Amino acid sequence: MKKIILAIDGMTCSACSNGLEKYLNKQKGILNASVNLVMANASIEYDEKIVNLEKLNEFVKQAGFISLGEYKDIKVEEKSKKEKIKFIVFSVLAVILMYISMGSMLNLPVIPFLNSETNTVNYMVALLVLTLAFLWYGFDILKNGYKNLIHLTPNMDTLVGIGVLASFGYSIYNMIMFLITPENNMSFAMNLYFESSAIVIYFIKLGRYIDGISKNKTKEAIQKLVQVTPSSAILKENDKERKVTLDEINKGDILIARPGDKIAVDGEIVNGKTHLDESFITGESKPTVKEVGQKVIAGSINYDGYIEYKAERIGKDSTISEIVKLVIEASNTKAPIAKIADKVSGIFVPCVILIACITFIIYLILGYGIEMALTSFVTVLVVACPCSLGLATPLAIVVAEGLCATNGIVVKKSEVLENAQKVNTIVLDKTGTLTYGKLKIAKIINYSSLDEKELLKITGSIEAKSTHPISKAFVDYLDENNIEKIDIIDFENLPGLGIKAKVLESEYLLGNSKILLEYNIENSHKEDERVLAEDGNSIVYIVKDGNIIGIIGVNDILRENASEVIKLLQNKNIDTIMLTGDNEITANKIAQKLGIKQVISNVMPSQKAETIRKLKEENKYVLMCGDGINDSIALTACDIGVSVNNATDIAMDSSDVILTKNNLMCIVDLINISKRTIRIIKQNLFWAFFYNALMIPIATGVLRNIISINPMIASLAMVLSSLTVILNTLRLRKIK
Repeated sequence: MKKIILAIDGMTCSACSNGLEKYLNKQKGILNASVNLVMANASIEYDEKIVNLEKLNEFVKQAGFISLGEYKDIKVEEKSKKEKIKFIVFSVLAVILMYISMGSMLNLPVIPFLNSETNTVNYMVALLVLTLAFLWYGFDILKNGYKNLIHLTPNMDTLVGIGVLASFGYSIYNMIMFLITPENNMSFAMNLYFESSAIVIYFIKLGRYIDGISKNKTKEAIQKLVQVTPSSAILKENDKERKVTLDEINKGDILIARPGDKIAVDGEIVNGKTHLDESFITGESKPTVKEVGQKVIAGSINYDGYIEYKAERIGKDSTISEIVKLVIEASNTKAPIAKIADKVSGIFVPCVILIACITFIIYLILGYGIEMALTSFVTVLVVACPCSLGLATPLAIVVAEGLCATNGIVVKKSEVLENAQKVNTIVLDKTGTLTYGKLKIAKIINYSSLDEKELLKITGSIEAKSTHPISKAFVDYLDENNIEKIDIIDFENLPGLGIKAKVLESEYLLGNSKILLEYNIENSHKEDERVLAEDGNSIVYIVKDGNIIGIIGVNDILRENASEVIKLLQNKNIDTIMLTGDNEITANKIAQKLGIKQVISNVMPSQKAETIRKLKEENKYVLMCGDGINDSIALTACDIGVSVNNATDIAMDSSDVILTKNNLMCIVDLINISKRTIRIIKQNLFWAFFYNALMIPIATGVLRNIISINPMIASLAMVLSSLTVILNTLRLRKIK
């Protein structure tokens, strides 16, 4: 299976995106396709043994749209000067057309040689020429409408196209009848609808012009992520320096960063030492010390040192590209609430065409005449365009995802934005989540004949092979005290217990109290354990050949805003639970400091997942926040999994949400954004449905004695309905 995101041109409403999505999903070799109207792309999972990119492009073409190839990244489409000039010109022509056709009705001065009564032929020819110009201007609308009708996927363009061509055709008929009637029957001249055809196209173009600007605004926030990386770098090659573009950098190249430079690609320092500002991705306001062997992230700012670094992750493999890719993919997933709107809009266009045809026939049967029947027919088609309905949900989702991304919250699935506001229980891991995971050795109790330095040399050498957060405390201790590591053999990780290894023919066990029970080792040092635990230490037992030779207390640093986050969550009536593998005394000590009332301690990774399942059985909607590595099973088991993790490991993370800035306040932000997004979507759907429920009866003429509209007013009303949804959605950008 392979996955690709294609850029799509020609989609104008939800009926377009739904039609294309259904068509793609019917094709052999396509496993799943999801089309995004706002981002103008299609995410396709396919069997590359059956179809290829060329075939996918052909499928898109067959459905009536244009594939622009692989969707590289989010681009804000600038309106070209030519396009703006064209829009201004047709705005002027629209005013002229309306003046010629309706000026006399408004008692405005009439142009003598275009007077509809004294120079009727000139009047009709002027309207025809101007209308032909507008038909050329809106040829893309007519073409797309025809194609989608042929492929049985009628959309907004189909509605407009039928209405415009019906009005234009009837006007041509009346013009010809006037010219061939012996006495130039003026009734034919008074039944021209050229201006309706032209102005409907103009207002549709106006709506799309505004829509294009609004869609660009939704992309700007995400695009800022791409812009953090520089456009060039200094390459060191054969002891010479050369300025290169990012496209010229290959994996393994040595690059140079001087003070003030930005890191060009993800890599590893091979020479030098400096302070880097990584706040854009980690949220850490203070510059971080970086030296040989440490990783650097593209976009980081070099403060004060000279470094050389080896390129490791370039282009689409870089951290920033991974984040942008995840955001794009998330925008192509559909929240449950979006699927409801899709189903409605999928049958909406055929129903509107049916209503328009029935309206036309009834008017003829009742004897109102072809003019009124045609006017009502066109008005129904134009006023019921599903633009606002199609934009109601996807636009809000994309704006919310962009808002999340710029605040260090990478959402992998759109449904998270709908479901986060349902959360009533939050489970938090301790080490690396409620704490920074920056552990330090606080106390060493030595029961062996070895001196303390020798004991730590053995212990640190074994811990250096582990990936557990506690192991770093030992490695840091060795580095800080210039203690060299020794060779170990037969290293084995014991999940939930600790680690095992051999040193000089002796077998060592390092871990918590559960490792003693597992290996039936007698513990006569429980009082020392209690004292260390009461001071908030995590306990590491050192066992050599079945005997306890030492206990080490390891301390962690609480996140500075952890207690504030807990308080805010509790104020929202959300239960907070600490879930940890640490001992009960230490866990309760930490929980007391943070204000957490419920603690579940001494649990293994597999037991964490079981705890989550039990909470869900109690009808709890559970969000869990963990480190993304040791908690992967539990993160998968909960309703929403949130990972506080190193940004460079982003592609390997198994959670639904990644907090790239490692800031717990982002959990509160996610819930707030979710609540506001769903509120905005419901408002949008209400106004979209309300608009159509109100305007369609008016357009059919059912309320003619109270209010009536024509095609021009209908097209303007359609633009205003879409504008209402757009402006309401953009309020999301104001969330602080």
